[in-house]
Amino acid sequence: MATTPLRSQNSQAAGRMKKDESFLGKLGGTLVRKKKAKEVSDLQEEGKNAINAPLSPTPTDIHPEDTMLEENEERTMIEPYSKEEAKFKELVKVLIDWINDVLVEERIIVKTLEEDLYDGQVLQKLLEKLANRKLNVAEVTQSEIGQKQKLQTVLETVNDLLRPQGWAIKWSVDSIHAKNMVAILHLLVALAVHFRAPIRLPEHVSVQVVVVRKREGILQTSHVTEEFTSTTEMMMGRFERDAFDTLFDHAPDKLSVVKKSLITFVNKHLNKLNLEVTELETQFADGVYLVLLMGLLEDYFVPLYNFYLTPESFEQKAHNVAFSFELMQDGGLKKPKARPEDIVNLDLKSTLRVLYNLFTKYKHVE
Repeated sequence: MATTPLRSQNSQAAGRMKKDESFLGKLGGTLVRKKKAKEVSDLQEEGKNAINAPLSPTPTDIHPEDTMLEENEERTMIEPYSKEEAKFKELVKVLIDWINDVLVEERIIVKTLEEDLYDGQVLQKLLEKLANRKLNVAEVTQSEIGQKQKLQTVLETVNDLLRPQGWAIKWSVDSIHAKNMVAILHLLVALAVHFRAPIRLPEHVSVQVVVVRKREGILQTSHVTEEFTSTTEMMMGRFERDAFDTLFDHAPDKLSVVKKSLITFVNKHLNKLNLEVTELETQFADGVYLVLLMGLLEDYFVPLYNFYLTPESFEQKAHNVAFSFELMQDGGLKKPKARPEDIVNLDLKSTLRVLYNLFTKYKHVE
């Protein structure tokens, strides 16, 4: 009879021990989870504090994942104030409008570069249209692996086209898929220049970029200037400088004298058709006056079916300018350095070069 209470006491004690062990186990697991969560939180906070260092004039808007880096990994983020600069906004708008124009038949509408290009679908269609070739990739891919495989194929094709032209490859599958705006803009500018897009990229567009790297478990930051565009001539590969480069760079006061001389020259001939030029920048942009001027200088009638007398679209204007270039070459002039698109886009330096070549050859023609 005395043993029964002892068994009961031992049983109760064992139950309490198991309950205590279970409680401590749960408590230990909770503490471990809290510790891990705190480490993650601390790392994120460390990244934010590093980004918001005194070297940065304004706090950089970063996502938590931007501070979760592997060893030796790095991320780049554009400073918020750089995104608000007029030239940067213009570059983004010009590129978006260009993509939408190229893909209008595909019924694809791009609204934001980061969100619409990261999965490779739009880049695939854009490259196929520009290069006039079909890529061997799946049309629709939802998984991250599938998207990166598509990007790999697209970017390998792009790199094969651009590397021989001396382009520095400043993009990768991971950076595009991570919606890295710096990489996306470098890629689009390179494509636009390589395929001679009928657009005018704003010159000297650059941004301030924060670079975050992880070295020996510590986040390190640096600030760099990233340049997307230079001058039109440099981007188009025309590195040789001429008198007009010098004129624009070092003697802008003499520019008005040159313009006045060229206006006098062209009006001397266009007045025969009761036409008159007052603004070189705009009145040659549709190519009509260039075509008519060549007919007058070479003393022949240009059939109206060869060009658009009242062009409306960009393509019609570019056609007119290109046709006038052909007439110039038929007259013994070298092919103009300027592109037809440069003239249509109101590039004054390009327009002056073309007119000056005409002036040099035909200045004694009555």
